[in-house]
Amino acid sequence: MAYSPEQFKEISEQLSLVKEEIGKFIVGQQEAIEFSLYSILSDGHALLEGLPGLGKTMLIRTISEVLDLSFSRIQFTPDLMPADITGTSILERNEDGQQKFAFKEGPIFSQMVLADEINRATPKTQSALLEAMGEKTVTVLGETRKMQKPFFVLATQNPIEMEGTYPLPEAQMDRFLCKILLPYPSKDELKEIMLRTTGPYTIPIKKVMNTEKIIIAQELTKEVVIADEMVDYAVDLVSATHHKSEGDNEWSQYVQYGSGPRGLQSIIRLAKARALMAGRFHVSIADIKSVAKPALRHRVLMNYEGEAEGIDVDKLIDKLLDEVKQGASV
Repeated sequence: MAYSPEQFKEISEQLSLVKEEIGKFIVGQQEAIEFSLYSILSDGHALLEGLPGLGKTMLIRTISEVLDLSFSRIQFTPDLMPADITGTSILERNEDGQQKFAFKEGPIFSQMVLADEINRATPKTQSALLEAMGEKTVTVLGETRKMQKPFFVLATQNPIEMEGTYPLPEAQMDRFLCKILLPYPSKDELKEIMLRTTGPYTIPIKKVMNTEKIIIAQELTKEVVIADEMVDYAVDLVSATHHKSEGDNEWSQYVQYGSGPRGLQSIIRLAKARALMAGRFHVSIADIKSVAKPALRHRVLMNYEGEAEGIDVDKLIDKLLDEVKQGASV
């Protein structure tokens, strides 16, 4: 389906209103808001890492209300079972007294799902969620059911709790489009949070878009133009994360595993979403640089030498963004 420039402009303006409406309720956390929206536009999922009480639940709930999408929250615990997420079939008696199996949907059957503290559940339970994310389907007792559209999962993990947790393996983290870090609010933001949450007045949330508009926005995101030189730059950036000999690259010697094709796909998809939200119909070099860290930070694993030198993944990506030049192969 061909879309007109007027449709691009209309959707871009609506997305700006969405971001503005979310900002009326959520104080600060611009990166979390923006990349959550980029992930929805890219038809992907996001991993959010931050300390308790920084507004992760409120963020995704507010986004769902502004976009008029169904919302559910799953609190991951060590005793959570896959059926608690996907749902299960139970025996029911009908009016004629006959018994038959009826499927009861789990909380995964929502358009926006908050998977809170995903690393506290066992790998078997994590896999049930990751299957729904990857395939957009759930299979129970041999019957496959499709998820609603759009379908977005924001999974959170706590960086400080290690006891009783099951960290996601790198191969499973790779399935998230981006990883967002949630920082502490500033003093001014803390004061504003207090004023908004402890006063007698509630802030009404206005619905700006709906399911139909979001699906159109996702299609428009795919239509955003990206030049060959932009693709080549993204390819060079991802290739620079691969481990090489010490003489080839000053920084790659600290990498144990670099990003694969999904990292490149994530950069391009997020860059297109950023361009659309900015009202542009083409990807710029600034788009690619802006999305590089959230797209790559969970896909690059540092080796012991890198950890000993105090080089974390974000610092490595910053160095590569400085060194990798547009139009130059790495």
